[in-house]
Amino acid sequence: MSKLIATRAIRGANKLVARAEKELDAALKTHCPDKKVEFPNTGYFLPISYGMLGMEITKVAQLKELLQEAKKLLHPVPDEKVWVPYLGHTLDCGMATLFADEIIEAIKYIDKPPYVVAENCPEDGNFWLGAADDIIMRKRGIEFVDGTAPGFAACVGSCPSTEVAVKIARELQEKNLYVFMSASSSASGGNGLKSMADQLREAKVQMGWETRLVPFGSDVTATIHALGFATRAALAFGGVKPGDFGRVLKYNKMRIFAFALAFGEVDDETHAQAAGAINYGFPAISERDIGQILPTGVCTYEHVVSPVKPEDMVQKAIEVRGLKIQIHKIPIPVSYGPAFEGERIRGEDTYAEMGGNKTPAFEFVTIKDPKEITDGKTEVIGPELADLKPGTQIPIGIVAEVAGREMQEDFEPVLERRLHNFINEAQGVFHMGQRDINWIRISKETKEKGFTLAHIGTIIHAQFHTEFGSIVDKVQVKIYTKEADVLKWRDVAKKAYHKRDERVGSMTDESTDTYYSCLLCQSFAPTHVCVVSPERTGLCGSYNWFTCKASFQINPRGPNQPVPKGDTIDAVKGQWKGVNDFIYQTSRKALSCMSAYSILSDPMTSCGCFECIAAVLPLANGVMTVNREFAGMTPSGMKFSTLAGTVGGGQQIPGFVGHSKRYVISKKFILAEGGLQRMVWMPKVLKEEIRELFNKRAEEIGVPKLLDMIADETVATTEEEVVAYLTKTGHPALTMPPLMG
Repeated sequence: MSKLIATRAIRGANKLVARAEKELDAALKTHCPDKKVEFPNTGYFLPISYGMLGMEITKVAQLKELLQEAKKLLHPVPDEKVWVPYLGHTLDCGMATLFADEIIEAIKYIDKPPYVVAENCPEDGNFWLGAADDIIMRKRGIEFVDGTAPGFAACVGSCPSTEVAVKIARELQEKNLYVFMSASSSASGGNGLKSMADQLREAKVQMGWETRLVPFGSDVTATIHALGFATRAALAFGGVKPGDFGRVLKYNKMRIFAFALAFGEVDDETHAQAAGAINYGFPAISERDIGQILPTGVCTYEHVVSPVKPEDMVQKAIEVRGLKIQIHKIPIPVSYGPAFEGERIRGEDTYAEMGGNKTPAFEFVTIKDPKEITDGKTEVIGPELADLKPGTQIPIGIVAEVAGREMQEDFEPVLERRLHNFINEAQGVFHMGQRDINWIRISKETKEKGFTLAHIGTIIHAQFHTEFGSIVDKVQVKIYTKEADVLKWRDVAKKAYHKRDERVGSMTDESTDTYYSCLLCQSFAPTHVCVVSPERTGLCGSYNWFTCKASFQINPRGPNQPVPKGDTIDAVKGQWKGVNDFIYQTSRKALSCMSAYSILSDPMTSCGCFECIAAVLPLANGVMTVNREFAGMTPSGMKFSTLAGTVGGGQQIPGFVGHSKRYVISKKFILAEGGLQRMVWMPKVLKEEIRELFNKRAEEIGVPKLLDMIADETVATTEEEVVAYLTKTGHPALTMPPLMG
């Protein structure tokens, strides 16, 4: 291995541990030893020390213990003239670096952290986001599960120029990778200390989790937040236990495809960060000549490769990491990919706006006879963008006509709900909603690059063939922009929407002999098996029975497989022999049975991608549920993040169950325990989100005012307060048979 790399990495580790000790001593002089220390809203404490050592650090004084662990791993700085033929000392010092980073970053959070609490960067002022909370981690983690995000690039330092920084960011986005940025350095152009994130801000590039361009912090120690994210992924989705450092590192090497890109001057401390990342199997690529570590071993292939021209760094990193990326180039004049799905387009930046309750709008997918369709044809019937003045609001109707030998009427809504993703992934095109509540904005910059409304049809045609090629033979798109046409076709679409809803609503679990599995999350939680039935959607809320059926038709070898119910074992709990046999085999024989309708008896496992978590509240004789967006404390004594750590990773924990938001209003919701009448607490925002459907279900069970009898965080945050509120409102759970015992 390179003598220079080893010397500088070990020297950098010693510097950072010394810095951590100095800053910790200062913190202990300023604060009492019991002063609370934490990263915001996480159940994983300080994730590196928690994942690697099992340490549950909550107080400043406990950082002393972590400092001692860092010191144990340090080695003296070697003589640069002495060749060391192994990585051991460098890797030890790399891990010491990560512990030191965590101490330094944790101290920053005690008083006035240099970070903003947001998912996306503010347009003005401070834009550093710091540690991701568990809501963000779980929301984004599902993208690593389903392959939407194949990995991440940890970008350290400053690119040779702002133009290069933008080019590299766009290249990474187009490959659907997350970009985690930290540390300032001097760029090749010698324009002072900056970071890649500073350069993107200069170019007015939107940054934040929604665009996958995430600036953690300007300090080199902020690099820890990228590795902290990776560590939590192993704990949350892989079922790895805290302290099992070997499995944490192996999980990341095999499942989290990440790498480091080092720009500008690579100092000792940055070398030390690279050594820490190598422990995880994440290689480093540098534009500067910092030496190389080419033999394989810890990483899949090479460990450090340099120098590499900036324009070649992304491709070289992908090659070295062994990352497989599939990109289907769509012939449109702007960049395209999931990284652009979260772009915000402000009113002053909008060239044209459609729908959003401001103009009539709809989108509709319908099956046609193949003879009626010319594949790839797109018609814009009415004004095009070139016919409009900047800031114009116009109606829009998007009709996608599809044909295929395997096409079925039930597939129409499956294809239709993907229009949101497909349109939104074009750079500078904003899309929200579906059916007749859709809303589209197109930016001035995108229009100037040559984008037209016809390109929406190009996107739909390309993506339907890419994603649904096994059932779609032809796609033709018509885009209406005259109000009379939009209103006429919207009435046609509404009749189809209503017919679909009646068909889905009429299905019951008893009306079919076949359910479907979803094993998409097994790459992160190997023992988790999600069983989707007509009355129980997938935990993530993205998959229902029809979606899974369509997915199986599209890809018979994919994650959604038919599950024959077989003989009924217990109709109330929701157990069937065929389902249990399937679960036993596909959980790798870790689980023998599952109750689809029970929270207490063999509940369904969870991977970590659930929209909500339900938990028993014994004193209230009922259950609470909390959605992932809720950051506060629940009456269970745990926040969502802590609950998620309890039930995630493919575990089967009686008294807890992950589920989708829609499952709350299912007739089969915890049927074995008494159903919806057991619901005693949920966050106010969730109550409002599902109010209409909930009230309809409450009418059916004869308790029309049930939702208002349920406590939320505005009236109760403890079990005792929940009971008091239930007593006041006369909630039926208090008179139901005992839930426990």
